[in-house]
Amino acid sequence: MSKVYLVGAGPGDPELITLKARRLLAQADCVLYDHLAGPELLGLAPEAAERIYVGKKKADHALSQEEICALLVERGRRGLNVVRLKGGDPFMFGRGGEEAEALVEAGLAFEVVPGVTSALGIGAYTGVPLTHRDHTSVVTFVTGHDVQKIDWEKVGTAETLVVFMGLSTFDSISAKIIAAGRHPSTPAMAVRWGTRPSQEVITGTLSTLPRLVREKGMKPPATIIVGDVVRLREKLSWFEKLPLFGQKIVVTRAREQAGVLSAVLHELGAEVIELPTIEIQPAADYRPLDRALSRLGEYDWLIFTSANGVRFFLERLDASPVDVRAIRGRICAIGPATREALEAAHLKVELMAGQYVAEGVIEALKGSDLAGSRVLLARAAVARDLIPKELARLGARVDVVEAYRTVMPANLRERAAEIFAQKPDWVTFTSSSTAQNLMAAIEPSALEGTRAVSIGPVTSETLRSHGIPVAAEAKNFTIPGLVDAILAAGIIGA
Repeated sequence: MSKVYLVGAGPGDPELITLKARRLLAQADCVLYDHLAGPELLGLAPEAAERIYVGKKKADHALSQEEICALLVERGRRGLNVVRLKGGDPFMFGRGGEEAEALVEAGLAFEVVPGVTSALGIGAYTGVPLTHRDHTSVVTFVTGHDVQKIDWEKVGTAETLVVFMGLSTFDSISAKIIAAGRHPSTPAMAVRWGTRPSQEVITGTLSTLPRLVREKGMKPPATIIVGDVVRLREKLSWFEKLPLFGQKIVVTRAREQAGVLSAVLHELGAEVIELPTIEIQPAADYRPLDRALSRLGEYDWLIFTSANGVRFFLERLDASPVDVRAIRGRICAIGPATREALEAAHLKVELMAGQYVAEGVIEALKGSDLAGSRVLLARAAVARDLIPKELARLGARVDVVEAYRTVMPANLRERAAEIFAQKPDWVTFTSSSTAQNLMAAIEPSALEGTRAVSIGPVTSETLRSHGIPVAAEAKNFTIPGLVDAILAAGIIGA
């Protein structure tokens, strides 16, 4: 049964969205979202889902509230699953009540899915508990949108006062609260983009905060908290102490592989910008691989140099007349990620390279008698020839077959220009192909002011060949090693 869902997107950190909200987004036919709902959340909806921006800023409304309600009703009457994705919580100054009333009047089924409201998220991520047994047992939430509608004598003396949408009117609010009897030295703070890596905090007092906001040029959206609990920020703040807090880091891995690296960087406080510079696609011609699979039992060694190679090899094997029981040879993996992919398919890895590059594979295999042996190397269409050449020199007969290929995403140039215009702090490269494709899309000058980090010497060599200095290189040629390199460089540069 189709419904309209009024869904809270949370305060900004995409991981703070509820499980129910994630499920509903995954089933949505249409998503109406505002400017506080991040792109990561929109990515949870099906690719075919309609996405309509209905954001409202102070002086820039994409649609009026009446138009938004009409759009909800119109899409709902089509029999679609509609998600109205709203920053924070729908019923906390989110006009969710007005939208729900419009749906009731139209006779449409709807549900309201709560979200973490910005006040709760900001309190948690700035180290300011809104309640504390030693400081306050009362919290008042108020909107500063229309100062004249609020009786500040009543609400201004609340032990903890949270003001939504009051940044541009806080001069007036502060004066009214002080006039109502609140002490001018009461601690106060303003928070913009709370719970995000770009979180900005200004602390002061009830009397000084308006001036500090003006001097530092803070812009909406922001939330203000007034009360003694603000003093606890110095002791309890944790988010801004994360090692990569405030760092913008570009991840260039293929979209289906970026998640692991992005998650680790996000957990360390970074703002992660995903820019896939490669797209993984099936082989252009599977006949060579199919022929190899038809005589799989003849190979003494199977060598895999990437998790992608494992995935496409196994998918093609599943589509063939044979299965893993046909494998008679020993298996060699280039590194731990490739090994994990093989072991996930219950395949035993007899040998793994000590250094996770082609040279490491050759070094690992040197201890084996390869004279006259048959070797299958299933890999990307374009790759270094070191392994087949060196194995042939050691007496092996090597069949190199294309298991997959990497291509440049269609919109890479436009996306790269947009992202690097913002001057991110870091750009990560996990392979030579990620570097080659990005440099084919932009000029080296576009990376000025952005530090490049490489997963290993081969990738570093590719970057330098394009005139890109390498600020950090992983000592251990893995994703954890790449993160360690960023952390080490950040500490040295601090």
